[in-house]
Amino acid sequence: MSAKKPTRTVPFFNYPSVFREDEKQLIAIISDVARRGAYILQKENEQFERNLAEYIGAKYVLGMANATDALHLAVRAAGIGPGDEVIFSSHTMVATPAAAYFAGATPVPVDCGADHLIDPTAVEKAITSRTRAIMPTQLNGRTADMDALRAIAGEHGLLIIEDSAQALGSRFKRQAAGTFGIAGCVSFYPAKTLGSLGDGGCLITNDENIYNSVRLMRDHGRDETGEVVCWGLNSRLDNLQAAILDYKLARYDQYIERRRQIAAMYQEALEDVDQLVLPPPPSNDSDHFDIYQNYEIEADDRDALRLHLQEKGVGTLVQWGGKAVHQFVKLGFEQRLPYTERLFERLLMLPMNTSLTDEDVDYVCDAIRQFYVCRSHTAAA
Repeated sequence: MSAKKPTRTVPFFNYPSVFREDEKQLIAIISDVARRGAYILQKENEQFERNLAEYIGAKYVLGMANATDALHLAVRAAGIGPGDEVIFSSHTMVATPAAAYFAGATPVPVDCGADHLIDPTAVEKAITSRTRAIMPTQLNGRTADMDALRAIAGEHGLLIIEDSAQALGSRFKRQAAGTFGIAGCVSFYPAKTLGSLGDGGCLITNDENIYNSVRLMRDHGRDETGEVVCWGLNSRLDNLQAAILDYKLARYDQYIERRRQIAAMYQEALEDVDQLVLPPPPSNDSDHFDIYQNYEIEADDRDALRLHLQEKGVGTLVQWGGKAVHQFVKLGFEQRLPYTERLFERLLMLPMNTSLTDEDVDYVCDAIRQFYVCRSHTAAA
């Protein structure tokens, strides 16, 4: 492998671009909100919630401090607590099971499938008399097989609460992620497809009781008069972030289209590399509309490939430090999930964001192909 200075630098995510791409407009929004002193639960928040609910096709959206809080308060609002079990895919961020754990419930990890999403067969095998809910993660911008999960939930009388933090606008059979169960969540972390300039998230629900309960709990349990009517937290979406997000939401379909273009470019350039398993391409499956929050591949010689790309100036990421949730031993899980564990030895995320140029994508693909060509020549020698 060459030790020469890379001819191009392609960061995994270009954080300054979140601001710079719309700098003039964002400065105007910040100035307007700040000059009015409209910081907490003002009209921008309400407007963003309405517009996002319409975009998703949901009855209710509640802006919140982050997606983890949204998921946690949804679990509490659903009445899930001590003695209950919640099934989740171990191929997820620790925030997913934490939402159940801090409600007093027991999170139960199961294997993912070949699509990197929760495996319905594994879910069914994990159900016990204590199981109350299934918590699928709509990972990397793809929605799981919700027909299968809803059939299992219906048969066993279980709730579905979706961790759709990475899946705003993703659809399964034309229905939006976050709307299949009793509640869902979305993250507005800066690197997300709809990113703010800080932390942020929202709750999605079609259930009026869940909406009313979480609306109180996100603001210290206070009703419209300021009376405290239940125990709550401080988890309000900052109004400045809401104004920024509402501006970006009007352009969101353009962001998704660009990500799908990049995914198609990766597919065309790398589909014949036998050492890789790529995500499904944008046109592969009429049941799924993927937004490509991440572009997660499986790769032979993953660690060596990652080092090669680093030397070429290409940033990559192994999600969550290369461990599934159940592999964090201090969390106390005893399950062994062979498929997921093998998968985590191969997973690698390539750059996927709207700051990428076509030339950037070509450079990444050329570097990957070069790596495997060199490997093949070395093996042949």
